[in-house]
Amino acid sequence: MADTTSLKKDVFIIFKDAVYQVVDFQHVNPGKGSAFIRTKLRNVQSGKVLDNTFKAGEAIELAELERKTVQYLYRDDSGFHFMDNETFEQLGISAELIGDKGGYLTEGQEVIVLFHEGSPLSVDLPKKLTLKVTEAMPAVKGDTASGNVKKEVTLETGMKIDVPLFIEQGDEVIINTESGLYVERAK
Repeated sequence: MADTTSLKKDVFIIFKDAVYQVVDFQHVNPGKGSAFIRTKLRNVQSGKVLDNTFKAGEAIELAELERKTVQYLYRDDSGFHFMDNETFEQLGISAELIGDKGGYLTEGQEVIVLFHEGSPLSVDLPKKLTLKVTEAMPAVKGDTASGNVKKEVTLETGMKIDVPLFIEQGDEVIINTESGLYVERAK
């Protein structure tokens, strides 16, 4: 058994006899009274999100997860498809379970899939990924005078992010997968 200090984003817990993913959490320490943790929990099976408040130090049950390294193959209408690197079996995971993380997947990329009792729950991505810029508008002279020093580009996965003006089409950029923000240009 763990306690509420183990709660953070993307942790899976057993709550009300079901597996829930912590979507968001906030530690609150009011001036009077004891501290508590306000959370948004997503039911892995139904997809419903609920708000719950835990007392600080309250016991919670973490879901036992199995991790498997898989290779991302492709995406279609039914979801994302992966190949198990050990058994070479194909595995399909719905777009709802993958969520925003699907925007970081490129064909052939190896990722870790989290399983609970044989069912896939989520994809565990590295904290930083390098992706190629496929579309970038040219920087216009004088843009910096207005304080607007960022522009939107499209990455090889189809995802759009804001980057500094000097990034051009064909450049590779490093992205923080937790925040979705530009980190730096790859060397």
